[in-house]
Amino acid sequence: MALDGSTHNGPLINLSESYRATRGEPRVALVTCAELPELDPDDRLLVGPLAARGVRIEPVVWDAPGVDWAAYRLVVLRSAWDYASRRDEFVAWADTVPRLANPSDLVRWNTDKRYLAELADAGVPTVPTEWVEPGATWRPPTGGEYVIKPAISAGSLDTGRYDLADPALRGLAARHVARLGAAGRLAMVQPYLSAVDTVGETALLFLAGPDGLGFSHAIRKGAMLTGPDQETVELFRSEKITPRTPSTAERATAERVLAALPGGTTERLLYARVDLIPGPDGTPVLVELELTEPSLFLAHAPGAADRLADGILTRLS
Repeated sequence: MALDGSTHNGPLINLSESYRATRGEPRVALVTCAELPELDPDDRLLVGPLAARGVRIEPVVWDAPGVDWAAYRLVVLRSAWDYASRRDEFVAWADTVPRLANPSDLVRWNTDKRYLAELADAGVPTVPTEWVEPGATWRPPTGGEYVIKPAISAGSLDTGRYDLADPALRGLAARHVARLGAAGRLAMVQPYLSAVDTVGETALLFLAGPDGLGFSHAIRKGAMLTGPDQETVELFRSEKITPRTPSTAERATAERVLAALPGGTTERLLYARVDLIPGPDGTPVLVELELTEPSLFLAHAPGAADRLADGILTRLS
């Protein structure tokens, strides 16, 4: 497991002629959703590097009827961003797909943010979280800024920021939690980390390589939450992204997160994204660990698409 700070910069890998002769041109499915049938633009950056490596890729909508998933040498989860409203259906589908990256047991674990409580119990610094079960009554504090979101969500949807010193916003926050509960959704209440307004959020991207999962690149995300949840029907919130060099502390925290995965699972990962924000004392804390369908921000790091293509090749060969 290459979590020692190395970066994948190896030569372009090609499938051998003998491999092609015995197995033919391998087909790889890049899984998306009906709203993005031709993939997210960032994922389309993989087309050229994989074609150069002798790999045929096809965008496939995860819930499209009649797909022969077994016909693919590898099925790579990418922009299946509509899963949150049908999470049970999605993880049941994942269980039926052979050669899925990342594996379906990790998809099941990672699509419910209660994994944050498990990682916190393992000693990973995480955002303190209050969990409000459906049917429970939640009484807002009378001060402080908080974020409210569902435990099963994607794209920062159904998420709001509330200054609870304002009685009107306290009422909106309580209604947000109640609305989630009425829909049978577990709510998360977290203190708002103000450093996101200045330092921003750091997303560290790890990609598979010949020696295991290794650090590839990082980006900075600006603050997105400006107020209460607007109940948007969009697929995801837009983000302001710029390249970033992570600090030594951020690299160390990200490695702690990956080392705490259940069952020592990093060797099974094609990719991982670790999202961090400085806590009140400046120490990086985990906001989310993305193992299912994260944006990988390939466009923001030279060579990132080639590194992911090589990672896919390691799964094929």
